[in-house]
Amino acid sequence: MTDPLDAVAAGMGPEASGKLALIAGGAELTFADLGRRVARAQAALERAGVGPGSRVALRATNRLETVVMIHALVRLGAPLVPIHPRSTDVEAAALVRDVEPTRVLDDAAVDALVAGAPAANCAPARDEPILAIVYTSGTTGRPKGAILGRDAFVASAAASAENLGWTEDDRWLLCMPLCHIGGLSISTRCLLARRPVILEPHGGARFEPRAVLSAIERHRATLLSVVPTMLRALLDEDRRGALARLRVVLVGGAAAPGALLAECARRGVPALTTYGLTEACSQVTAQRPRAVRSSAPEPGCGRPLRGVEIRIQDDEDDAPPGVVGRIHVRGATCMRGYWNDRPLAPGAWLDTGDLGEIDEEGRLFVHARRTDLIVTGGENVYPVEVEQVLEACHGVERALVFGIPDERWGQLVAAAIVPQPGRDLDDGRLSAELAARLSPHKRPRALCQVEALPITAAGKPDRAGAALLLAPRLRSFT
Repeated sequence: MTDPLDAVAAGMGPEASGKLALIAGGAELTFADLGRRVARAQAALERAGVGPGSRVALRATNRLETVVMIHALVRLGAPLVPIHPRSTDVEAAALVRDVEPTRVLDDAAVDALVAGAPAANCAPARDEPILAIVYTSGTTGRPKGAILGRDAFVASAAASAENLGWTEDDRWLLCMPLCHIGGLSISTRCLLARRPVILEPHGGARFEPRAVLSAIERHRATLLSVVPTMLRALLDEDRRGALARLRVVLVGGAAAPGALLAECARRGVPALTTYGLTEACSQVTAQRPRAVRSSAPEPGCGRPLRGVEIRIQDDEDDAPPGVVGRIHVRGATCMRGYWNDRPLAPGAWLDTGDLGEIDEEGRLFVHARRTDLIVTGGENVYPVEVEQVLEACHGVERALVFGIPDERWGQLVAAAIVPQPGRDLDDGRLSAELAARLSPHKRPRALCQVEALPITAAGKPDRAGAALLLAPRLRSFT
């Protein structure tokens, strides 16, 4: 069977060669243009000793040249090992030691290879089944490389296409890092559907909401993927209604606060919540586009996409609807296993480590992501639940809940709070509101007021970072 991804750099087919493929850095490339650049990069890689099966670590920013290099590696059959460009040298070195790549490419090395001599009939390599080894913290907190096959990316793209559909004028604005599974998946989806990717902003590693909103308008984007913190920043800057002109805004990577989704509904922003993970090649569940046609947001993270199964396990048994347990996933999009670890058997269930429940209608509700769970005095506390209550309290704009060590209780619930503009926190009033809405073990015992919540390089809430960085600023709260 022909690998659909082998169409890269093969002229993209006569039906697609003249269609727009990529908008980045002030340039607009058709699929034929992109194919020629990919072929040159593939030839340069081969001259540099990279062949099918050669692992290549890519520590590069979101730029046109990075997209070309990713496609060249895919077509050559050289598994990609993305490293975040904002990783420290120590962090990057640890990944390189673990995966032992043939080459490590930064922006400068990518530029030199992409600008190489014209290719001479470079053929696709179909023998390598692995497309990428993407590092994630997994359930241990130590980065582990999820081995993702070419078939997993194709299956994930097909499931997304069935859920969202494609229109002739669709253009996907990619503002997530290409080094993350979200960015790689968008690139694959658009390649297989022969739709253009808008890569903006093209030069920086940080998220710039004004640049993204401008790109939506200038390039007529119709699709956008973000995490909740990115969506919040976009809404704060969107004074011209750019987000409401999109066809779909996918929101994943972390729990989306109910107030945020309600604001999207009021402003006509077509936000769809999703749940996914690196080990399952991005999306596992997602709301359907019809979910945004209502004035009230649909609860949960949607239902499983095509080809994906979910079950909830409480101890060793399958949990009934409405009971919280560990989320297990299986299907064609799942990884082959972790690098330097035993493989995941075909058809086996993947224990995500995340906690959630499925309701009677088959919708998934995620309560805690992997290491987020706080255990205090033997009681489980889901940070998202406490955050939602805090953000409904008087004077609170945003909240981030995390655990801090405690000799007596194991952990204490702590919170970082961004107050509403022009307000200071009233401890007495806040304490009374929390006492009315939360059980004693769920209430924060320490908190601090901040101007902005700490986030990771991917724009997700940084609970681990908050526990370390904000510890000196925390004060007792009852």
